[in-house]
Amino acid sequence: MDLILSKSVQEREDLAYTLLASLPRSSLVNIQKKIVPLLQLDVVGLLPTEVALHIFSYLSSKTLLHCGLVSRRWRTLADDYTLWKRLCTAKGWHWKYPSSPHRQPYHPQSTQHDTDDEGMGDEEIEMTPDNYHHTIDDSGFAPSVSGDPLEESFLLIPSLPELEARSRSPTDSAHSTRSHVHGRGRKLGSRNPSPVTAIAQPVHHLRPNYKLLYLTRTRLHHRFLSDSHNLSTLQSRGTPGSHTNTIYCLQLYTYPGTGNQVLFTGSKDRTIKEWDLTTGAVLRTIEGVHEGSVLSICVYGDYLTSAGSDSKVVVWDLAQNKVAKVIDDHEDSVLCVRFDNARLVSCSKDRTVRTYLFPDLESQYIMTGHRAAVNALSISPRHIVSASGDRSLRLWDANTGALLRTFENHHSRGIASIDLDFPIVLSGSSDKHIRLFNLESTLGWSTSSEFDAQAAVPLPAMPIPAEDFDVENTPLAVCQNCGVNVNIVDPTPSRATSGKRTHRSREQCAHGDLVRNVALSADFVVSGSYDFGVKVWDRKTGRLVADLVGGHAGRIFSVGFDCTKVVSCGEDQRICIWDFGYGMDTSFVAL
Repeated sequence: MDLILSKSVQEREDLAYTLLASLPRSSLVNIQKKIVPLLQLDVVGLLPTEVALHIFSYLSSKTLLHCGLVSRRWRTLADDYTLWKRLCTAKGWHWKYPSSPHRQPYHPQSTQHDTDDEGMGDEEIEMTPDNYHHTIDDSGFAPSVSGDPLEESFLLIPSLPELEARSRSPTDSAHSTRSHVHGRGRKLGSRNPSPVTAIAQPVHHLRPNYKLLYLTRTRLHHRFLSDSHNLSTLQSRGTPGSHTNTIYCLQLYTYPGTGNQVLFTGSKDRTIKEWDLTTGAVLRTIEGVHEGSVLSICVYGDYLTSAGSDSKVVVWDLAQNKVAKVIDDHEDSVLCVRFDNARLVSCSKDRTVRTYLFPDLESQYIMTGHRAAVNALSISPRHIVSASGDRSLRLWDANTGALLRTFENHHSRGIASIDLDFPIVLSGSSDKHIRLFNLESTLGWSTSSEFDAQAAVPLPAMPIPAEDFDVENTPLAVCQNCGVNVNIVDPTPSRATSGKRTHRSREQCAHGDLVRNVALSADFVVSGSYDFGVKVWDRKTGRLVADLVGGHAGRIFSVGFDCTKVVSCGEDQRICIWDFGYGMDTSFVAL
C-alpha cells in the first residue's frame, strides 16, 4: 500500500483504471455505489458561517425548511435567527414582548336610552313618480317594501384607514379582531361568556423566535383560508355591565406602551366601553360626553375620538381619563370620525367633511360637494376619501383640502362604508355588494357584475391547506402552500373543509342585504351586513374564504379583525369574536 501511495496521482489513476477494467460488471456496480459518497461535497457547509448565511438569506421560507432537512449543519444554518427575522420583517410581522397587563378602573355605565336616528343620512334619490313621496325621508337609504322603521335609517361607520400600517396606530381598529369560529359547514362551538374558549399556555421565550413567529402567522393565515374558527361572545343582551342598547361601532386597539390589546365599543346607550379581550371584563366606561347615540369611534396614540347623533365630536385623553376637546361644528349627526398624527377628519349627515389640525384642533377645511349625507371616510397621510349616499367616492388632498377626483356611481346605491390602504379603497353599499378599487389605476374587483364582469364567473376550486402542524419537529415532507406540512388537505371526512370547495362566483357569494361595514388588511377583506352575516374575502382574488354565520340575531353594524380573529357587533347587542387562533399560543404575535 505504501508503494502505491508513493506513486504520483497520474500513476495511481492508471493503476486504478487497469484494476477496474479487469473486474466483472457486477463488481463495478458495487464499487460505483461506494465511490458516489466520496464524490459528494457540501460546499455550503464548508464555507464560513457568515458566508453560508449570506447565501441562505436569498432563500424563501419554503426553501429554508427544505434545507433544514439536508443535514445537521444545514439545519443549524436554516434555523438561524437573522434569516427568519428578515422574513418576518418583510411581511410586517413583529414579535410581541411580554408586558404587564393594562387595566383601567371600571365605571358604571348609563342606562339611558334615546330614540334618535341610527346615524346614516339621506341617499340621493332620482325624482321618479315611484319614489317622489320618499324624498322627504332623511334616513340615508330608501325604506324597504315592508315599511319597517328599522330599515328606514341607519348609520354607516367605515373601518379605520391606513393607521393600521403604523406602529402606534390602532392596528386593531376596524381591522383587528380575535375570532372564534368553525369552518364552513361545521357545527358552531358553544358560545361562552369568555371571549376565548381554548387558549394554549403561553411559552416564555428568552429571545424572539422568529421562525416560530413566521410559522405561527402562516398557520393563522391558512386557518382563515380554510374557515377554521371558534365562536364566542364578549357580551350579549342583558349581560351585567354591558351595553344596554344597540352597539354601532367597535375598534380593536393595542396600547403602544404595553402591547396589550383591548376592544372599544360605542352604543346607542350613549356610552363607550373598553373591554379586556382575555377576561371579557369592562375596563372602562366613558359616559356623559354625548347626548345621543355614539355612531363612530377612532382610537390612536392614547387618544379616543367619538362622533354622535348629537352633532358632536369628542376627543378623550385615555391616559388622563378625561375629555380633551369637544367639537360642535356640524349641523347634523356626525357619522364618522378618523384621525392621525396631523389631523382629525369628520363627516356628517349635513353633507360636509371637516378637518382639524393638531395640536389645538382648530378648524382647517370644510369640504362640500356631496349631494347626500357623507356616511364614511378614511384617511392616509396625504389623502382623504369620503363616501356618500349619492353613490360617489371623492378623493381630497389632505393638506390643501382640494378635491382631486370624483368617482360617480361607484355603486348602484348609496355607499355605506369604506376602508383605505392607499391607493386601494374598499367599499360596501346598500346595493348589497362590496368593491375593491385602485384609485390610481381604477382596477380591482367587486361582487357585483355591474362593476366587474368577472364577478359572475365561477372561480376555480381551491385546495384547502392543512393548518395543523408541529413547528418544533422536522416534517417528513414540505407543504407547497405553507412549507410545513405533508398534507395540503385535511383527511378527516367529518370536516367540511376537506377536499376542494365548490365552484362559486363572487356574485353568488355576495351578501343578501346592505353591507354596513368593511375592513381591509394586507391579505384579507372583511364585510358585515344587515343579513346578519360576516364574510372574509381574499384581498387579491376576491374569493370568499370564510362565511361567518350563526353569531348574530340582528343587523351587523361594525366589524374589525387582525391576524387571529374577527370581531363584530350589532343590533342584537352581541359582540361576537370569531377566533382563528384557538388552541394556539399567540401571546408573542404583535397585533
